Amino acid sequence: MPAASTPLVREPLPQKTVLVVDSGPKVNAMINRVLNDAGLTIHRAVDNKTVLSLVKENSFDLIVTGQKTSGREDVELLHAIRNSRPQVRMIILADESTPADVINAVRAGAFSYFCPPYTPGGFVDIVHLALMQPAWDDGIEIVSATTSWVRLIVRCDLATANRLVQFLRAGSTLPEAEKEDVVAAFHEILLNAIEHGGHFDRSQYAEVGFVRARRLMICRVKDPGQGFSLEEVRHLAASSSPQDLLSHIRVRDELGLRPGGFGVMLAKKLVDELIYNEQGNNVLLLKYLDPPARPDPNTKNNAPVSPPIHN
Repeated sequence: MPAASTPLVREPLPQKTVLVVDSGPKVNAMINRVLNDAGLTIHRAVDNKTVLSLVKENSFDLIVTGQKTSGREDVELLHAIRNSRPQVRMIILADESTPADVINAVRAGAFSYFCPPYTPGGFVDIVHLALMQPAWDDGIEIVSATTSWVRLIVRCDLATANRLVQFLRAGSTLPEAEKEDVVAAFHEILLNAIEHGGHFDRSQYAEVGFVRARRLMICRVKDPGQGFSLEEVRHLAASSSPQDLLSHIRVRDELGLRPGGFGVMLAKKLVDELIYNEQGNNVLLLKYLDPPARPDPNTKNNAPVSPPIHN
């Protein structure tokens, strides 16, 4: 699985209608700006009960839930909507969320899931993915799942990969800095798998797994290809010698490959261990977590400070 790092290219969106549930002034303003900039028609609902009434009489290309409800409530809404609109695409926004909520959202066929903090750029990327897929089906299937161990199969295309990465970000309980390291490293290895192992073939699927222990996070990616030897693949930055760190670029030019090749090197920097199997088509990413600091008995007030609420 040689490395890949493919940026999302935003194409102009066709005329679409989006139903947006109220989230409060700050989030509403962000959503309005994103959707208006994309030239989308916006319809509004004050709550999930109103959504159910509107979808009975109207067809929407996308529904964006409000952050005032929990992830669990929005998953229940999606189940109810599926009875009349089985192909509806829903992006869940939730202030209150748990890993179980995210797992249930994937099982229910939610298109994506966000809980704060998140960036407008990440949100607009997912909106574009939701509205540009001509014939959407899920592409992500849970094989088995608990809040500590999840196994999935993932279709080998970029849109599905980016959706899975956002689900991982929303469902992770890692501290923020460690979460972003793991998400970025996993993203690189997953893109790598679907490009070089799956050849962006939508009929092919990669196997993915996540294990969350008290002091450890493990991600697993197995692509459908025949594998490779890291030592023999010369178009990776990780294969360049210390004396010529850019030699892989010349090799990629000779082979007619797109610019890149830094994914494995980046992933190695972001996680503690990157372990390949003998065939090179199955990789584990390990991130070790520091034990929590013990309270100082000489300090009078050891109460944790609550993080700010992002609305």
